[in-house]
Amino acid sequence: MTSSTTDFLTTGRRVITREADALAMLSAHLGESFGKAVEMILQSQGRVIVCGMGKSGHIARKIAATFASTGTPAQFVHPAEASHGDLGMVMRGDVVLLLSNSGETPELSDMIAHTRRFAIPMIGVAGREGSTLLRQADVAILLPPAAEACDQGIVPTTSTTMTLALGDALAIALMEHRQFTPDQFRIFHPGGKLGARLTLVRDLMHVDLPLVPLAAPMSEALLTMSRQGFGVVGVTDADGYLAGIVTDGDLRRHMEGLLSLTAEQVMTRAPRTIGPQALAEKAVAVMNEKKITSLFVVDPEGSRAAVGLIHIHDCLRAGMA
Repeated sequence: MTSSTTDFLTTGRRVITREADALAMLSAHLGESFGKAVEMILQSQGRVIVCGMGKSGHIARKIAATFASTGTPAQFVHPAEASHGDLGMVMRGDVVLLLSNSGETPELSDMIAHTRRFAIPMIGVAGREGSTLLRQADVAILLPPAAEACDQGIVPTTSTTMTLALGDALAIALMEHRQFTPDQFRIFHPGGKLGARLTLVRDLMHVDLPLVPLAAPMSEALLTMSRQGFGVVGVTDADGYLAGIVTDGDLRRHMEGLLSLTAEQVMTRAPRTIGPQALAEKAVAVMNEKKITSLFVVDPEGSRAAVGLIHIHDCLRAGMA
């Protein structure tokens, strides 16, 4: 490496180390006020209004988005816009979360006054003890005195990292208290890779199933298999439960005299199945492991009644590799 490249690497490591040290300080520094903030939000009947100016505003947007996606209704309000009419978005029943490293950001003054005028609970997060924001807040969270990452101490870096981590901590504490489930999380994340990872088998399965009874002649089984196009046919017993399946492999193993046999004589017994509530990614893993292209979906109550069928192509179309 050149000397300049080495210098860049040294700076990068120094910055990351300083911010990591600051996060350790924040963890150790958390106290009763954090718990009170979580309780205040849980008691709220409205939304969490998150507000900040400048870099704190960017952090506030992310915190609001994290709250909203994990079961805590939240909205970012820009403090300057709030002073020109958007204060109407902040209602009784809401909780306001105000972020300011100095605690003296002038653009927050109207928001602070609004919460005091209408008795709207306010949580203040700042890095300066005794600042206006913390003095006015119902719950004051003081950030530890960690130096910014730059040697001049003027660029919001360590302070914003701590504020972002604090917001994540609040969101996860609320999420765990509410026992927010992956299924609920999936509702708020239907798109992209994350949505695909949280898709359930029931969302992708086919319900028009290729099924024949045990005594069905193989001519009928072949017609059913060809008509449905899944390359498999399920075989059901007298109670309508899935007793086995007939696959292309089964056909090859019974080529001699195939049409003289019944589905029961050709089928693979006790096939691998999956439940409708399983993640579709689990179905992909099973199909890859067993080198198969489809799985019957059975009644989750243990009856083994076939309720659906999921094919690898359905998973691929949904964005799963």
